[in-house]
Amino acid sequence: MRNGIHKGRCTHLIAAALAVLLAACTQDAPVAERARLKPTDFSQHEPVHIDLEEIRKRGKVTALTLNSSSTYFVYRGHAMGYEYELLNRFAKSLGVALEIKIIPDVNAMFDLLDKGEGDIIACNLAVTKDRMKSAKFSRPYNFTRQVLVQRLPENREKMQPRELNKHIVTGPIDLIGKKVYVNRSSSFFSRLQSLENEIGGDIDIVRVPGYIDTEKLIKRVAEGEIDYTVADDNIAQLNATYYPNLDVSVQLSFPQQVGWAVRQNSPELLNAINAWFDRYHSSAVHAYIYNKYFKASKEQWEKFSGEYSSLSGNRISDYDELLKEYSKIINWDWRLLAAQMYQESKFRVDARSWAGAFGLMQLMPATAAAYGIDQSSAPEDQIRAAILYLSWLDDHWRERVFDEEERIKFVLASYNAGLGHVKDAVNLAVSLGYDPQVWNGNVAECMLLKSQPDFYTAAGVKHGYCRGQEPYDYVKKITLQFDMYKKVIS
Repeated sequence: MRNGIHKGRCTHLIAAALAVLLAACTQDAPVAERARLKPTDFSQHEPVHIDLEEIRKRGKVTALTLNSSSTYFVYRGHAMGYEYELLNRFAKSLGVALEIKIIPDVNAMFDLLDKGEGDIIACNLAVTKDRMKSAKFSRPYNFTRQVLVQRLPENREKMQPRELNKHIVTGPIDLIGKKVYVNRSSSFFSRLQSLENEIGGDIDIVRVPGYIDTEKLIKRVAEGEIDYTVADDNIAQLNATYYPNLDVSVQLSFPQQVGWAVRQNSPELLNAINAWFDRYHSSAVHAYIYNKYFKASKEQWEKFSGEYSSLSGNRISDYDELLKEYSKIINWDWRLLAAQMYQESKFRVDARSWAGAFGLMQLMPATAAAYGIDQSSAPEDQIRAAILYLSWLDDHWRERVFDEEERIKFVLASYNAGLGHVKDAVNLAVSLGYDPQVWNGNVAECMLLKSQPDFYTAAGVKHGYCRGQEPYDYVKKITLQFDMYKKVIS
């Protein structure tokens, strides 16, 4: 955007690690480790002290999760996912914004939690003794079992049940000698190890790197790349809806609790989560959200597997190519422009506002006319005009706000509220001792003051009253949306 390892073994370990990394980069097949290692590798450093009071003061709660159909993904520019919807409602109950961080490896989440990079881990996380050593868990909001995911034979429709059972695993003991792929940061590895003792035989447990999540392994089973993996039954049942050649009926564990994890030293945050779950878990809204993701019909498969899904595609809207092309005018990341378009119109070309703004980028008629367009103009012309206007605003602020990242916020605020009102906020910032070149906590706060008579009538304020909450929220929402797109759309 102008936008004690013995010396003799050390070499072998390094070579092995490089080989795994090279394989990950050069082939699509699962990168695997066959090793009897502990499945957890949690950090040992002292966690930071951030609890509910600090979270409320900074105005946001940060959640660590996975990019998956049950946790968090983007579909046609809109954030979705069971965990995301719960987190979003919890954040609103606290009166703070929600920040999502996508972390591919669950083990890494615990380390980031202790470092203060996140406040909550929410990813269909089973409560285990190992994990409880490193974090506190909320009351369970779901229960799950571990099940085997295997592929059914192609001619299964013609088989009698007895014949079909000869071609599939029907119980844990049948796994002796079988190769089962599991994520190395999951609880499935330790369960398979315990299962070996219970069935009195060895299972060929293949540990894949943390960035290859359960849903990727399930897909590889369905496509014939691997024969077996393990998943929580709710995730397995969901994916079996999409892949009818899968069998997920073989249970490998007793029921397990699923909860959110927080730092050991965040008791107030934990209490708030538990209190919220107590109120929310039995509600009709929660039942609706759960059914939406875990009882999904086949028609909803498009949301997870289509080109507009961050799980399998790389598109945000129908206008991505136009945004990529015209973003060169202003040299902004096209995903930032997509975030702004989402905020303006939700990608609806027929969108209209009460004030007369129209189209994908909600240009006001007078501004649109200056760039030669009206309500009948094609989407391409609407986008080009809006970006030319953004570029004009950017040129204005270039001489006043030198940091490129900061200047974007001033441009967005000007697009929403008008250039004059933002210049007034800058003048207020100067007179009140704020930094006139920094938006958050400085000019943004002065923008809010423009709804108060003592400030919109002050010297240096030329454009009068402005409901400053609108541009204040506008900039915040677009930057959060842009951050979301950067996490999941390349």
